[in-house]
Amino acid sequence: MIRRAQPGDVAAMVGLVHDLAEYERAADECHLTTGQLHEALFGPAPALYAHVATADDVVVGCAIWFLNYSTWRGTHGIYLEDLYVTPSARGRGHGRALLVELAREAVASGYHRVEWSVLNWNQPAITFYDSLGARPQDEWTTYRLTDDALTALAKS
Repeated sequence: MIRRAQPGDVAAMVGLVHDLAEYERAADECHLTTGQLHEALFGPAPALYAHVATADDVVVGCAIWFLNYSTWRGTHGIYLEDLYVTPSARGRGHGRALLVELAREAVASGYHRVEWSVLNWNQPAITFYDSLGARPQDEWTTYRLTDDALTALAKS
């Protein structure tokens, strides 16, 4: 079953995000807490959204997303920050169902795209995304400012 995340799902979702970070070989970079995620999803000005996949009333997957905006299209879109399904629940359609729900959300809201990033070495995910009709945007390179570089630029 796919549904919007509820406050009671936050702890499970934080666990899933940490599991994803471990899978992506970056566990030491993941510092998300339940308080942070709860505030982002359910605080006074939420700018983050999520859906969960459940099996027997247990959260087994999540899609965490936020709105972006295309100046070329003149509409918002959905940026999928994290999509993760526990290894024991994979192959049962939960990941596809989460993406179907995001596609429905986008279409119903008049958004023209759903975007996300995937690690170049994550072939199972790439094969899955290709099977849905998603296509890589190879002509773009993602840049990121973090930590000391971000602070240094802010001080300049």
